[in-house]
Amino acid sequence: MSGPRSVLLDLAARRATGALLRDSGTLYLADGAVVHAESPAAPGVGTLLTAGGRLTDDLWRGAIDRAGARRQVGRFLVDSGRLSCGELEICHLSALFDASYFVLGAKGGPTRFRPGAQHWFGHLRPITAGAVERESRRRTALLNGLWPHPQVDTAPVVRRAAPHSPAPSRRQGAVLALADGVRTPSEIARLLGRPAFHTLIDIRRLAAAGYIDTPAAGPPPRPATPLAPWSADAAAVPDVALLRRIRDALEARL
Repeated sequence: MSGPRSVLLDLAARRATGALLRDSGTLYLADGAVVHAESPAAPGVGTLLTAGGRLTDDLWRGAIDRAGARRQVGRFLVDSGRLSCGELEICHLSALFDASYFVLGAKGGPTRFRPGAQHWFGHLRPITAGAVERESRRRTALLNGLWPHPQVDTAPVVRRAAPHSPAPSRRQGAVLALADGVRTPSEIARLLGRPAFHTLIDIRRLAAAGYIDTPAAGPPPRPATPLAPWSADAAAVPDVALLRRIRDALEARL
């Protein structure tokens, strides 16, 4: 293991506190555990809460104004009754794992550490660096197993005619409806208010089924497994697995 993942594990072993900085985003650590993460490629916790209808934009901005300087935005949302503690923790951990995947998975670029740096959101449930690193590797393997062409993760999403492919699921249809040849998967995820990784799962499955173009590759073959079994129930499997891992991580901290 090398690169940012080894740096993260080394910082964890030293129980470091501060920010691991990369061009692809930032991981915030406290006593060696990951307490927050953000990336330009992933919707943050605020986007997930507001786009999902749990908070209005005004309530989210108000929480930042009132508690951001004290680095207690998360605690303020719970103490003020805007969200339950469990609901916010699950949303925050979903955003944390989402951003961490991009921070640790990006190729090239510098990796720096800023000791003592903290994020204005504050701490909720620390996650071990090992758990974050393992989840990043698992997500990479999952996406490559669906369609081994990572260029579709960052390129503008271009629709193709796929008359012989099974119909996409409702989730995949929402992605296709925003595929205008200009928007990237990350931009589509923000518009939908979904974690970017879940959108990448839909993108790779749609590329494998021939619904979207794969840059610098030949025409996508028809999938060996029909698209229909992937839709609806199967599309939710990564969400369920993530929630189980979040539950286990939370229980381990109790």
